[in-house]
Amino acid sequence: MDVLARLDAYQRRHRWAGLPLAVIYKFYDDQAAYLAALLTYYGFLSLFPLMLFLVAVLSSVLSSSPHLQHQLLNSALSEFPVIGDQIAHNIHSFHGSSIAVAVGVIGSLYGALNVAQAAQHALNKIFAVPRHARPDPLRSRLKGLKFLSLLGLGLCVITGVSTAAEWAAGIFGARLAVGVQVAAGILAVLLNAALLVGSYRLLTRRRLPLRVMWGPALGAACAWQGLLWGGTYYVGHVLKGTTATYGLFGIVLGLLAWIYLGALVYLVTAEISAVRCMRLWPRSLLSPFTDRVHLSPGDQRAYRSYATTESFKGFERITVHFDPPPHTGTGEERTPDDHGPDGRT
Repeated sequence: MDVLARLDAYQRRHRWAGLPLAVIYKFYDDQAAYLAALLTYYGFLSLFPLMLFLVAVLSSVLSSSPHLQHQLLNSALSEFPVIGDQIAHNIHSFHGSSIAVAVGVIGSLYGALNVAQAAQHALNKIFAVPRHARPDPLRSRLKGLKFLSLLGLGLCVITGVSTAAEWAAGIFGARLAVGVQVAAGILAVLLNAALLVGSYRLLTRRRLPLRVMWGPALGAACAWQGLLWGGTYYVGHVLKGTTATYGLFGIVLGLLAWIYLGALVYLVTAEISAVRCMRLWPRSLLSPFTDRVHLSPGDQRAYRSYATTESFKGFERITVHFDPPPHTGTGEERTPDDHGPDGRT
């Protein structure tokens, strides 16, 4: 126990150790892994129809310019490496198809709106927004449309940057091609970070200061870029030369894993921002594992936020009081139902 006490005291004194521990504990408290699974489910439902819709529209609009069509499609689909490559290789099968447009519109709208709803629920839970302060079902869907418009605009801008980088690399030759690609990659990271910050501020009913958002957002944008490269490697090396059956399962499982990792990056970034914004650190080292622990101020702020988050009405008041922790070895430890007169929330 002396070793645990020394470790606890050390992580409370040092931000580099205490802050990551607080993020891990809040991730566990919020059950963020299940929130990421919900985002993955609706993201999987919406992604393939959305790609069909994108390809069908670009193929129709740019039918008179095959070269520009090819560049734009490759740039847009590169943002979705696991499934984008498959669509790009089979693009001839649904060029301008009215069925693809219809399926894409219906499927992507249903899935994408639910992605926006799931993202709103997750972020409002992470940032401890009381239920009565969250938008009603109609306003939340309108906000979801704004969120989807933001993502669409961001995809268009990133696609334009990728296309311009390919065009510039072709003009300047191989000598400057690497520099152009590096500059385009840095610009894409900055744009993705801006999209993350914009989505958090749009979907969360809480004032989020930019000073605590940009650092985690830049880290998340770099992680997202790594996921894009990882997905491209997976398609080019793992699925290459596989049988049709194995390749089909590989695509589905790879796509699910890729979306889930992206959702984890999105939510972990929100958790880091929430811990910094609400000062939910340092946490006690043993607080998730036992009641026999003295709660730190960060613990108390965290547990108070979890209680007030479940407030359904604006005129509902929730107060939280913490009794002293039960003592060990005295035979007088309290049971979970023995709260005392002031131990209720």
